[in-house]
Formats: sequence, C-alpha cells, structure tokens
Amino acid sequence: MKGNILVTGGAGYIGSHTCKALKQAGYEPITYDNMVYGHEWAVKWGPLIKGDILDGEKLDQVFKQYEPLAVLHFAAFAYVGESVSDPEKYYRNNVAGTLSLLSAMRRARCKNIVFSSTCATYGVPTELPLREDHPQKPINPYGWTKLMMEQTLRDFDHAYGIRHACLRYFNAAGADPDCEIGEEHDPETHLIPLVIQATQGLRGHVEIYGTDYDTPDGTCIRDYIHVTDLAVAHIQALEYLQDKDESLIVNLGTGNGQTVRQVIRAVEKVSGKVTPVKEGPRRPGDPPGLYAYADKAYKLLGWKPQYGDIETIVGTAWNWHEKKR
Repeated sequence: MKGNILVTGGAGYIGSHTCKALKQAGYEPITYDNMVYGHEWAVKWGPLIKGDILDGEKLDQVFKQYEPLAVLHFAAFAYVGESVSDPEKYYRNNVAGTLSLLSAMRRARCKNIVFSSTCATYGVPTELPLREDHPQKPINPYGWTKLMMEQTLRDFDHAYGIRHACLRYFNAAGADPDCEIGEEHDPETHLIPLVIQATQGLRGHVEIYGTDYDTPDGTCIRDYIHVTDLAVAHIQALEYLQDKDESLIVNLGTGNGQTVRQVIRAVEKVSGKVTPVKEGPRRPGDPPGLYAYADKAYKLLGWKPQYGDIETIVGTAWNWHEKKR
C-alpha cells in the first residue's frame, strides 16, 4: 500500500470514482464527506468519515489518525442556479470550507492537494477551444467560488509551500464501466442522466434549452469527459505533485464538443428507444459552446482520455441507470 489519501467529498459522483482509481493504484482512500449530497453506497474502497470541512477539530483528528500523504478535494456545492439564489451557502462551504481544509493541512504538515476545479471559472469564452490562459471571468457565484479557491491555493503555495494541482474539467459524464457506482443527483441537472431518465420513461421528456445557436444543429455544444478518465487524471496529478514538488493547473476534456441533439441521438442509439423531447427557449448565461484544449494535461501528466466517443460514454451511463432501476 502506497499510503493514505484523504478524499473530501469522496461519497459524491466524481469523488467515489476517484476512490476506486486510488485503490486500484495502490493507495488507501479515506473518504471525508458531510453526506449532504454523498451516498454511503458509493463508498466501497476505504473508510468513510462523516464530517464537514468547516469542522477544524474533526479534520485535525482525521489527519492525526490517518496521516494522509495528500488531499484530493472534491467537497463543494455545484448547482449553478442555487448558487445564484443562495450565494451565502456557496461562499461558506466552497471558499470558507477550503480555507478550513488548508488550515488543517498546515497544522498536519500535509503538503499536497489535488483540487476539483471547473471550466466555469472561464465564464463566456472569447475563443475556443479554451486554454488555461483564457481570461477567467465567471458569470455565477459557483464559478466565482471555484476561482477564489484557485487563488487561495496559489497564495498558500507561495506562503506555506502547499503544492496544488488545479484540474479544470468540463462536463463529467458516464459511469464506472463495471457498474459498481454511477451518477445520481437530487435534483438531477446533468444532461446525460436527464436524457436517460426520459428515455426510460422515468420523466415525461427532456427539454432542449435553445435551438437557434450558431452551432451545427442549433443546440449548445459541451465537452463530455468520462468520469473514469477524470479519476485517472487525479491519480496522475497526485503523483506529479509527489514527484515534481511544483504546482500545476490543467484543463481536462476531450477537445471535442457534442451538441445536445448529438447526446440525445447517442442515448437513442445505445438504448434502441426514442427519447421524448421538448424544445424551449435559451437559458440566460448559456454559452453556445464550451470545449477544452487539454494538451497541457497530455504533456505534463501523460493523461489521455480512454473513453473518447460519446456513444461509449453514454453506454456506461445507460448500463448504470438500467442496473439501478
């Protein structure tokens, strides 16, 4: 065993998949989660400690007991609409919570953290594909909290030598190919599970928000990256920090965008069923396209997505949703 890794938010969607990848890579994942959105059934590869990142005393106990080599930090609220209606919740948990976690790391002399960042820090793109040096101008409180967390990490690196890997990823999608874990949110806002649920007959339809964008079929384009590929990138980033002792910031994406209609067609092809669709107006703030230039991750981490095409990604998600019906 290579050692313990503290995984905040490890009972969530991306965190739990990363715990499986950690175990496969020879680490012991220690999940620390307040269980607001996490699932106990998703914690299969190491212990679960129920606690909040704002609880400094609890964090101190965990660091003392497990002596983790590093932290993988997924613990953040991530509903864009809710961040607009209740920004206090987001700044308290995401920003103040990260500060609390970093303070605990200082006290424990834990020097490496891999941070779950997002393309939402860029805001509306001025050019595509998005590169890491694109201006960061978030358009909602969720994006601002993630950008503030990135800045906090930079300052802690400079002042205290805590190294970070900020992974700005695009649209996480799919499920564990072995169907041991998958995506389950309440409420569900992600396109692929919404399309699958509509195709399964579990909801009346899936709504397309805007059909008049300047894209090949008029619907928004997004970069869908398989959750297992994201998990592997976290392991590679962790080992980069351990080997290089220097911080890094990279995009994680396939570099290929898929329209909403292409996603729906992929679900229909995988399932052999017709998806009920309702077309509606654009949502305020939705950019026509968001997709990554991820060559920096390829070069520095040796990372490359293994689940590159949308049908493969959708297929793993469909299998998971069918299994849990």
